[in-house]
Amino acid sequence: MTGFFQTLIHPEREEDPEKSVVAQAANFLQVGEFQLLQLAYDDWFGFDMPAAQTDRIFAAYMLHGDVPHWARNYARKVIDHAERGALDMDHPDFHRYDAEYVTHVPQGTRRFWVACTVLAVVMVGGLWLGEMSSFEATSVLPPYFEEKDLAPGPEGG
Repeated sequence: MTGFFQTLIHPEREEDPEKSVVAQAANFLQVGEFQLLQLAYDDWFGFDMPAAQTDRIFAAYMLHGDVPHWARNYARKVIDHAERGALDMDHPDFHRYDAEYVTHVPQGTRRFWVACTVLAVVMVGGLWLGEMSSFEATSVLPPYFEEKDLAPGPEGG
């Protein structure tokens, strides 16, 4: 059981050398091992892994340590590119299965200035409306009465 936790903490120390190659390639690409299997399948066969095979392939990999030949081949190519310094781990092709991976930068300065303009219009409009609706109060603290509310009544009082 200790080997299991050591593998979780240090995946590059995988006991099975074939799984170690896949784990190392996944680390280079900063993706999970399952995603690396998906990328390898697409690289080898030219299309995405069918849903019917996904569970079978991943279960065989995780539970039995069966590393498909196409996954070993792909992992070795990734490691080779990484060792030569020719690997762009941020390339969108490696992250097409990531749900939260963002490949574009928001529209930068234009979006910033539009947001600032909208904020300025809202602030100035709020101040202007506040000034238009204000009245001459008799005190700073509540209750707020206007001068006309405190005018002497018919008794002169």
